[in-house]
Amino acid sequence: MPTDITSAKSPFDASMERVERVLCFTAHPDDIDFGAAGTIAAWTAAGVEVSYCIMTDGDAGGFDPVGRERITELRAEEQQRAAALVGVKDIHYLHEHDGYLEPTHGVIKQVVKLIREIRPDIVLTMHPERNWDRLQKSHPDHLAAGEAVTRAVYPAVENPFAYPELAEAGLAAYKLPWLWFISSPEARENHFVDVSEQVDAKLDAIRVHASQHPDIDGMERVVRSMMLANGERAGLPAGTSAEAFHVVSVNGSSTIAGF
Repeated sequence: MPTDITSAKSPFDASMERVERVLCFTAHPDDIDFGAAGTIAAWTAAGVEVSYCIMTDGDAGGFDPVGRERITELRAEEQQRAAALVGVKDIHYLHEHDGYLEPTHGVIKQVVKLIREIRPDIVLTMHPERNWDRLQKSHPDHLAAGEAVTRAVYPAVENPFAYPELAEAGLAAYKLPWLWFISSPEARENHFVDVSEQVDAKLDAIRVHASQHPDIDGMERVVRSMMLANGERAGLPAGTSAEAFHVVSVNGSSTIAGF
């Protein structure tokens, strides 16, 4: 596990939780690297199995009008190389169109299916609430990804009568312990992970997505600044870099059964 620095209100105590599998759902290739690559690098180094599910192909991304016919292939290649840099090999795709993602039952069912297959301790996804302080966090696909995954996590994943064809195919209902959000409104963030030792790995992973960065040096300055600001908000020593999350206990000692 990475070293966790948490605010007093954080529901997640890393010293008491055993994390073996994490499943990450994001809207586009590169979202996970901006949001959580440092934490993921620390998890995989500690032996945690991390899987990605990229919900769209990122086919509307980039800035170069040349070579648009292979943008989907290019972005998949970038995500695969970026994932490898932080120790992730297992990548799934839903192949929705970039800009068209919606929390439909077709999408939610695919999310439920994958969660029941992998049975992770943590599902990590994008926040379904719009961030008015930095609207770039709230691309409509980001919001849709967060909403679809949240609807899947509760109640569908743990309800044996939701999408009954999945149970009939042998995918039993599953009670997920934790739901972690990236791209959260700052007021919602309640958990910080010290990633000072993973900053280079995170930036290396982000740089791989070169098709999305017209100014790589500028991007790096912004990301470094944001991680330092997170460390300051977490009350860490000056110069500490952190990633910030909104962590929700889905099934734990404080929750009750029922739909």
